[in-house]
Amino acid sequence: MRTYEVFLKREGKDPFTHAGSFDAPDEEMALIYARETYGRRSEGEQMWIVPRTAILSANEKELAMADRDHKHNNGLLVAELRRMSTGQES
Repeated sequence: MRTYEVFLKREGKDPFTHAGSFDAPDEEMALIYARETYGRRSEGEQMWIVPRTAILSANEKELAMADRDHKHNNGLLVAELRRMSTGQES
């Protein structure tokens, strides 16, 4: 048995959201289980059924790399770098 994660997307531009998970012996049964469990009441317009082993997960150390100065750039750093590269003074 493999564990599958189900993601549903409601109408329009709404994002996919995690709906739940279940175990199934193969992909064909996973589709049937997902449709019966999460699609009966038309909870979503689209559905992703993903084997849990296919999901990439970042740990705390990997996520810390995203915390850089340019993440919250207000434009001042870019303006300063442009001035420096053209030889202009502040």
